[in-house]
Amino acid sequence: QVQLVESGGGLVQPGGSLRLSCAASGSIFSQYDMGWYRQPPGKQRELVAEITSSGSSNWLDSARGRFTVWRDHMKSMVNLQMNSLKPEDTAVYYCNARSPDGTMYWGQGTQVTVSS
Repeated sequence: QVQLVESGGGLVQPGGSLRLSCAASGSIFSQYDMGWYRQPPGKQRELVAEITSSGSSNWLDSARGRFTVWRDHMKSMVNLQMNSLKPEDTAVYYCNARSPDGTMYWGQGTQVTVSS
């Protein structure tokens, strides 16, 4: 079992920045693929960024170059730095962990609103 606790969402103006953090507990962090998904209003949940246990990454095209994702193994955390935010980045952002057998775990979600 994995427990995920997110922090760092909020309201930001277009062009601004936010950092989301996710603390993982309850299992062996290094063996899990970790990442961030989001669900915009009225839309399906989508992958934003992911770092696998082997260190490779996967990205939402619109996030590439504006967002950075990294893992802190000492603290069992995964962070998402979001720069040059746009109104279309408004969504509930979810931390995700995927075990070696494919089981998905989710945080409670944190709201990110980009608006002037």
